Amino acid sequence: MGNITCCELCKRERTTTFHHLVPKKTHGRTRVTGLHTKEYMRTVGVDLCKSCHKTVHKFFTHMELALEYYTLDLLRDNEKMCKYVKWVKKQKKEIKV
Repeated sequence: MGNITCCELCKRERTTTFHHLVPKKTHGRTRVTGLHTKEYMRTVGVDLCKSCHKTVHKFFTHMELALEYYTLDLLRDNEKMCKYVKWVKKQKKEIKV
């Protein structure tokens, strides 16, 4: 169950869920464990609205997230994500992705 708070990507007040910046499915992979500490993988994440959270997982594989987009800034700087956030900020209703 999520909390109503500010989405860390689109900055809209929405029900948010916790997004692990390093997806749990990748925690046992050697390439991932060589890049991130166990503590970082288990605890670091961001609160995202449903629309942004679904879009992140639509745009990127779990391995891409773990190896290339493991911080909020890296996600924000991605061109596709940047365009999506710019678009979604203009939406008044919750978007079905």
